[in-house]
Amino acid sequence: MSIFGTLALIFVPGLVVTVLWSPILLIGRFRALFARLPPIRSTIVNYCLVSLALSIPFVVGTTIVFTTTSTEGADLSNTLLNMAVLLAATYGIVLPLAAGFGLPRLGIDWDPTGYGPGTWLLLVGAVLWYIVVFVVPLAFFAFVLALPTG
Repeated sequence: MSIFGTLALIFVPGLVVTVLWSPILLIGRFRALFARLPPIRSTIVNYCLVSLALSIPFVVGTTIVFTTTSTEGADLSNTLLNMAVLLAATYGIVLPLAAGFGLPRLGIDWDPTGYGPGTWLLLVGAVLWYIVVFVVPLAFFAFVLALPTG
């Protein structure tokens, strides 16, 4: 595969998610979060960097599943689904905790409302939205792989 093909494989899914996830920037708390992240302190640049960076484990995981799994059909489908579910669960737990607890403890105070229940609902909702954008297509693809052939 060429360098261009490799870069496209890595970044195109991230770019798609970046666009599909962008409505979270309509919420002031998320704009404040991305604006206060170091080192750039630019809402749009940090949003794009975070969104792209969060896509890399899904892309790398999918690539690993397809390049190292010698099985086909339902076994490949199950491996792909297991990877997607593991990443989704990890993201669903780690990302809200990192944004709601970790960043403020590191001195990045981004929520003007004081990290109340509304902030936590927004964090969980935004992370679930991000997860769905990746897991639904992977689950559909896994379903197609599991279909009997011929």
